Amino acid sequence: MKAKQCLVVGLGRFGSAVATTLYEMGHEVVAIDHVEENVERIMNRVTHAAIVDATDERGMRSIGVGDFDVVVIAIGSDVQANILATMIAKSLGAPYVVSKAVDEMARRVLERIGADLVVRPEHDMGLRLARQIANPNVVDTLDLGSDYAIVELEANERLRGTLMDLNMTGRFGVQVIAIGRRGDLEVSPRADSLIESHDKLVVIGTGHDIDELRRYLDK
Repeated sequence: MKAKQCLVVGLGRFGSAVATTLYEMGHEVVAIDHVEENVERIMNRVTHAAIVDATDERGMRSIGVGDFDVVVIAIGSDVQANILATMIAKSLGAPYVVSKAVDEMARRVLERIGADLVVRPEHDMGLRLARQIANPNVVDTLDLGSDYAIVELEANERLRGTLMDLNMTGRFGVQVIAIGRRGDLEVSPRADSLIESHDKLVVIGTGHDIDELRRYLDK
């Protein structure tokens, strides 16, 4: 994996988590905030940390915002500052800007001004938690849009045998793209691959088809 050059703007809980995690994964991370205390808290856990006002175009130009592979605008409750920082980053040539939105209105504005990806951490985590509570056998979900999703499920006694025998595409309309067992992962499993109880199955399908499989597992 090629190391990316990342700029993280705004060092609250979300921004700090993004910055330190990217750094721990081996990427070059520059982290900035206009609050000195926030910068000092993180300076030993990233490549470089600096006090910069992201709403000041001259300050953003001075750190070469257009030279980073990814710019994460993680400014929290100040919606105006978040929007302005996103606009400046895009105008200075940042190729990929990820912006944090506090609500649906902010998300729409950020997308309209050119943010390449808009995230709502609290909202998204809430959705994932609700899905986990409603469907305990579903480990995680990746929404692909157009009603398709990749979901990780746990097999049980009702779903044991080879993929050929189980015929999950014919019965449920989903396709198994990986099988996890005791820390090992088999990607693109063959027709004779065996599914055992408690295996983790990564499947792709429409929301309707995945729900059919969930109901079958819950019986």
